[in-house]
Amino acid sequence: MTADQSVLFGLLLFVFVFLIWGRWRYDLVAFVALLIALLTGIVPKDQAFSGFGHPATVIIALVLIISRGLSNSGAIELVARYLVDASRKLATHITIMSGLAAALSALMNNVAALALLMPVDMQAAKKAGRSPSLSLMPLSFASILGGMITLIGTPPNIVIAEFRGDALGESYRMFDFAPVGLACAIVGVAYVALIGWRLLPNERKSADAGKELFDLADYIAEVRVPEGSAAIGRKVRDLDHAAGRSDVDIVGLVRRGRRMPGLARLVEVKEGDVLVIEASPDSLEEVIGNLNLEYVGKGEGQLGDDGLILNEVVVQESSRLAGKSVMSLRLLYRYRVALVGVSRRGTRFRENVRKLILQPGDVLLLLGAEERLSDITGRLALLPLADRGQRVIQREKAWWAVGIFAAAITVASFGFVYLPIALGCATALYVLFNIVPIRDVYTSIEWPVIVLLGSMIPIGGALQSTGGTALIAGGIVDLSAGYSPVVVLTLLVVVTMTLSDVMNNTATAVIAAPIAIEIASRLEVNPDPFLMGVAVAASCAFLTPIGHKNNTLIMGPGGYRFGDYWRMGLPLEILIIVVSVPAITFFWPM
Repeated sequence: MTADQSVLFGLLLFVFVFLIWGRWRYDLVAFVALLIALLTGIVPKDQAFSGFGHPATVIIALVLIISRGLSNSGAIELVARYLVDASRKLATHITIMSGLAAALSALMNNVAALALLMPVDMQAAKKAGRSPSLSLMPLSFASILGGMITLIGTPPNIVIAEFRGDALGESYRMFDFAPVGLACAIVGVAYVALIGWRLLPNERKSADAGKELFDLADYIAEVRVPEGSAAIGRKVRDLDHAAGRSDVDIVGLVRRGRRMPGLARLVEVKEGDVLVIEASPDSLEEVIGNLNLEYVGKGEGQLGDDGLILNEVVVQESSRLAGKSVMSLRLLYRYRVALVGVSRRGTRFRENVRKLILQPGDVLLLLGAEERLSDITGRLALLPLADRGQRVIQREKAWWAVGIFAAAITVASFGFVYLPIALGCATALYVLFNIVPIRDVYTSIEWPVIVLLGSMIPIGGALQSTGGTALIAGGIVDLSAGYSPVVVLTLLVVVTMTLSDVMNNTATAVIAAPIAIEIASRLEVNPDPFLMGVAVAASCAFLTPIGHKNNTLIMGPGGYRFGDYWRMGLPLEILIIVVSVPAITFFWPM
């Protein structure tokens, strides 16, 4: 192993460890890794930012804008409204929603498809009086499976296609992924709809969604003690009876910005104190009335008294709130919206609510005027958990949005126009017809993914130029020495799938793609089966909530624990391996 290879493998280990740790956001980890690679000379300075101009990066950005346009036009949500019926049996509902999620994910970014359908699914669960955890995980998995069908459905497919173009002179076309991806999606959706949801823990199945929207412990919320409150002069423990009548637990007290030790049971409540409580939105409203309390922010002159509503939203990975506190963004001052409470999969935390560092998947309870809440939901890339129709704003443009997108896909599929150019023209028309307002163009793009990809592509190139791919490929080939290339392909799929479960799937594709080419070269076989194997495996992250953004997005609203995913995901991954390897070798012979 050369010195450059040693440094590069150490750098990849750094990326691997920090992505699993999750303390730093993945785009920051990737960018720091790129800077280290530049300082050590592994990546030449003229290739420093080549990844940001790479076609794969451009395509992903354009697909995200087009996905916003399809959402804004209302075309997709109108389809969902016709297909979703809360009165159906659970298995039928999951089958229809999973099939719809897979179909949408084939035509748009799979994260956007989930974001569109998730509020619809949760409202159906509430009307049916069942836990949304029974249907959210199947919905997430189905959206991931559907993304494997086309080039634009998921970032790994785009990465693999453009890598093939660089390595072999011709990129994959729009529907080259369809034969294998469709086989995996059909079998996978059938599994999640008929069997998968039954493997979830029993406590997920017994939750009563008619009483609470989420199968979670309630929000950890903060309410202020104003002048004249019935709580003033009483110890915290003396408020238990009144709180209990409202089904609320008092778990702390904040005075002058500092949370008192323990549960502050013996502390006497004073005017201006903030009580930390655990409650559902309905219980929260009731206890505020019983004890003459008020929402934090309302008594500070920042919020008006009229037209205030509570709104529940999920923090997405692309949100400006991810990795920051509400206080650091001055949410109340800038947007006239107050953070009332946070739900983090039933976990209690010691930090003040407004000082808490928010994570993707956290569910927030926000207070403000309806138009303010609608505005901040878009500005901060938050996902509303109730289907309030905020996204369906231009129904009359639905056919324009669909027609423009279909035309772009058609001309690109037949090779008349290069795909990035076709998508670029579609994006320009969306802006021209105001399907995507120009102010929303840049907020539609998930910039952490763009930074991740732009940073990892040069590192992936260095892996190849330093001989690192040859070293890894040699190890895999030696490990399977004496066996057929199909066994080597299976081993590559298993390794890539395992990496994708603990790393970002886009980063996994960037690292594994050159290894696939090198393995095929050593075996003197067609490289396409190995590239297709990487594309399938990089997308199939079903064992953890961190391998794919969709799994992270459902974790809070579904009340899932880290260990819930493998119960349904492990059989699915095995099933995908069993289906994909024969399908790959059939449609892409060695």
